[in-house]
Amino acid sequence: MANETRGFTSNIGAILAAAGGAVGLGNIWRYPYMLGQNGGGAFLLVNMFFVLMIGIPLMMSEFVIGRRTQSNVVGAYRKMSPDHKGWTVLGYFGIIAAVLIYAFYSVVAGWTLNYIVMASTGHLSGLEPAEVSEAFSAFTSHSFWPVLCQLLFLALTALVITFGVQKGIEKVSKILMPVLFILLLLMCVRSLTLPAASEGLSFLFRPDFSKLTGQGVLGALGQSFFSLSLGMGAMVTYGSYIRKEDSLFKTSLWISICDLMVAILAGVVIFPAVFSFGMDPAGGPQLVYVVLPNVFNSMPMGGVFAAIFFLLLGIAALTSTISLQEIVVAFTVEELHWSRRKSSIISMLVVFFIGVFCALSFGVLKDATIFGHTVFEFFDMITASYLMPIGALAMTIFLGWFFPKVEIKDEITNGGTLKGKLFELYYFILRYVAPLALLVILISGIVG
Repeated sequence: MANETRGFTSNIGAILAAAGGAVGLGNIWRYPYMLGQNGGGAFLLVNMFFVLMIGIPLMMSEFVIGRRTQSNVVGAYRKMSPDHKGWTVLGYFGIIAAVLIYAFYSVVAGWTLNYIVMASTGHLSGLEPAEVSEAFSAFTSHSFWPVLCQLLFLALTALVITFGVQKGIEKVSKILMPVLFILLLLMCVRSLTLPAASEGLSFLFRPDFSKLTGQGVLGALGQSFFSLSLGMGAMVTYGSYIRKEDSLFKTSLWISICDLMVAILAGVVIFPAVFSFGMDPAGGPQLVYVVLPNVFNSMPMGGVFAAIFFLLLGIAALTSTISLQEIVVAFTVEELHWSRRKSSIISMLVVFFIGVFCALSFGVLKDATIFGHTVFEFFDMITASYLMPIGALAMTIFLGWFFPKVEIKDEITNGGTLKGKLFELYYFILRYVAPLALLVILISGIVG
């Protein structure tokens, strides 16, 4: 990956690629059930506030590190701290986090392939609620099919990565992100025509703060951080591909808006349908894979809309897995001087080997635990509660307290060509507000 050809060709390409990295299963799978469990609109408002005050400044900070150095996450910290080599460990920390996240994330991503096939072939149609739940358990506990689906999803991701930043990541993102929004809007139209749709919209957009607990507020804070893929090197890597003339603030703002829009539209799809057919909006992690198939079975042409929904879920998963693998590939290409093809294949196989244990933890390895958690649960917990918050916290300390303020301002203002009116506010958040928020997330993870 030579420096002359490095990077995205346009700002819209950068926005769609990075937004694709941020938008994922968390927006369509995790966000709706968190809304359902925490008062709907109240959770939404609090989360939007945290995205604005914490998420965007943190994303800008990762972009600063990436674009300033034009390097992978390890090379970036090495170049940013030539006199203090110890900071380079943050880059390796990000790679480890990315590999572990990818290992269990690819399992859930593989589930979407199975559900696309099942919905498209009518295998979900006509099932009773108990049968839908049984079908989900039977598939996830199988020793072969979840592993095969995981491998297929990993191979699809590696194929995109092999074509490079411009012809692979950027080109695919320019296709998949608009398709994702079109499918979401199509599903919204269908959901809004259902009886009792107004109840679902009221739940989503009319805040009920009496149902929002302190734990729910912490959940909204954590969601603002995790949904933007911060703390694992993805935005540092993508930041290194952003053109020097593009505004990092506007780019971060548009990515965050896209991320929130997908989450809100997913809520518009899900909650009117859930309320119309008497399902539980607080259905938890099974909301998408168990509750929604029952909803689709209750509506006319439900099989068609089930197939469309799981297709958009698969697209969201793919755009995220691309960003996860690119963290590792950029490192091996630039630091180990591997070819992009070699790096894509080897990193895919490494993640697959680790991920198999996550896939099998719903079946033959369900009794194999680490500190009381299955392998899947442990990877999820260790990355979300520890690795990502610690990585992001260390990044804010490095950039806010050890890296020259003048250089940060120079990068954010594009060498002084942009006004940077809000720079002092951003810098205050970087030094004080963001580290405090990340400490809260970290401590709540430890205590919880």
